[in-house]
Amino acid sequence: MFSASDLRKGLKIETEGAPYVITDFQFTKPGKGQALYTCKLKNLLNGSTMTRTYRSNDKVGKPALSQKTLVYSYVDGDQYVFMDENYEQVLVSADVLGDDRYFLEEDLEVEILYYNAMPVEVTLPNFVEKIITKTEPGARGNTATNVLKPATVEGGYEVQVPIFVNEGDLIKIDTRTGKYSDRVSKK
Repeated sequence: MFSASDLRKGLKIETEGAPYVITDFQFTKPGKGQALYTCKLKNLLNGSTMTRTYRSNDKVGKPALSQKTLVYSYVDGDQYVFMDENYEQVLVSADVLGDDRYFLEEDLEVEILYYNAMPVEVTLPNFVEKIITKTEPGARGNTATNVLKPATVEGGYEVQVPIFVNEGDLIKIDTRTGKYSDRVSKK
């Protein structure tokens, strides 16, 4: 059990029999009375959100979560196949992965969070490197500000990149935000 004073952004809690992650947190101490902890919660099973307010003496449930490091293997229809160190296969649906599925590549190590033996969240490395498969050539002379253009990387993900990035370039993408981070130097 967590006490209300343990609550913070990113903490995973259990409310109404389901696991939630705290996406936003606000502490308020009124002149009279108890301190209030207002949390925005996101359901780890279906993605729905809600807001809850806890008093300083409230107790919050701790979900039965476990985490395991697995390696991405291949896609099978709407299911993504991961393997553990014993070559046991774990299937994760595209709904659980969301946009992270565009960043998967063979032999990529990921952390999978389980709730009651069911995968509920996949955490990728902070950065992945992808080759640009389609983008328009940059216009010369338009460099006064940070000008961005759309580019499609291998796997089908579209990202905004600076105008100096061309097709065939290897770029680094931040998987937490889905945004361009850096162009990797050509070897």
